[in-house]
Amino acid sequence: MNIHPNCWNEYGELKTVVVCSPSHLDVPDQQTATDVQWEKAVKQKKAQENHEEMIRAMEDAGVHVIDYSVHLSREELLLNEKLINRIFVRDLACVFGNTILPGAAGTSMRRPEYFQSHRLFQQWFDERTFQMQSNNQLKALEYGDVMILNNDAVFINAGIRTSIESIEALQGSIFKAGFQEIGVIDLPRRPDTMHLDMNCNVAGKSIFIAKSYMSYLPVEVVTENDFRYEMTGDFLKRHGFEIEWTSEIKHTVADINFLNLDPETLLISTKANKSILKNHPTLRKKKLIEIDVNELENGGGGIRCMTLPLERG
Repeated sequence: MNIHPNCWNEYGELKTVVVCSPSHLDVPDQQTATDVQWEKAVKQKKAQENHEEMIRAMEDAGVHVIDYSVHLSREELLLNEKLINRIFVRDLACVFGNTILPGAAGTSMRRPEYFQSHRLFQQWFDERTFQMQSNNQLKALEYGDVMILNNDAVFINAGIRTSIESIEALQGSIFKAGFQEIGVIDLPRRPDTMHLDMNCNVAGKSIFIAKSYMSYLPVEVVTENDFRYEMTGDFLKRHGFEIEWTSEIKHTVADINFLNLDPETLLISTKANKSILKNHPTLRKKKLIEIDVNELENGGGGIRCMTLPLERG
């Protein structure tokens, strides 16, 4: 793998991204979906078509797309293709600057995919780049709860799938990777607030979209030597973001879980409420590439959840 991990924000030109094709199993009915904590039933064939469309859209934009399941051994693949959550690769690891830090599954159902993907990343990258040992003390840290705001600050949610103890265990590695601040927010524990990126997203160099209720929540701002508290809006504004607070998010995943392909282009779901992106003069200028990921979204995650950026320009 001739890859040089480089991610200092969420909006730079996406050059390399990891994905994983959907499971070979259907989730046949609503009761099964509820039992496995998915939103709705999912047909594997349609999900695969959606996923291929997502990959084509990224490749057409010049992105190098890597399906990690292709690189698994046959023995590993026999298990992996039956893991229904394997499409949600964002949670597995995160590139902080030039360093990749592994996550830890917040539910036992997802542990096999973390184990398999991390072993694979160990083969792709040297020990300095992929720091496997950094998750030795982690109990639960899924990177859908993490956003790289800029080369100074990281935003993390301590929620259903990410424990505050794990954030504290990882923060030294984040500072060592080159960041100065970690803003820790504590979102309500509900299915629609499972991860940070189901509530907010970076929509460009200086634009942040967030559910309105987040304006009422404080953030613990942690540095290497100290900590203090700020309101969410003040923390984001201090790091150069204008915030579009919105109460128009009706479909938590489709409306907010988009992916920046470059500073001017967003990859969004056909089900997204585009009025959210038309309420702000800068957002109105964005190029929107719409793809049908409806079947995939029934699993409770969206485009951002299904993509793990390795390199951004």
